[in-house]
Amino acid sequence: MSPDRKFLNMLGIATKAGKVVSGEFATEKAIKEQKACFVMVAEDASQNTKKLFTDKCSFYEVPIVICSSKEELGHAIGKASRASIAVTEQGLANAIAKYFDRNDMEVV
Repeated sequence: MSPDRKFLNMLGIATKAGKVVSGEFATEKAIKEQKACFVMVAEDASQNTKKLFTDKCSFYEVPIVICSSKEELGHAIGKASRASIAVTEQGLANAIAKYFDRNDMEVV
């Protein structure tokens, strides 16, 4: 696995720990309830989806990154393709965010 994809392994660990919600409805709900610590949206998600989550995360001050494909995100958590994922535990969110900082990917 390339270095810029190692965060997918951490995402799998977070899923096993029960600290991940996925899918647009569940992710949006976690953001609104201030349970989301870090949000990932697939690069191949629709422009409306990207805008929705960028706006919500900006308003609720949740870090967000646009990365990977829906297939990769879904596979990382053992599910079908997912356009959005939220990590709900701060320590795991910080660990995953570090991979983006190291690889000069923008966390908004």
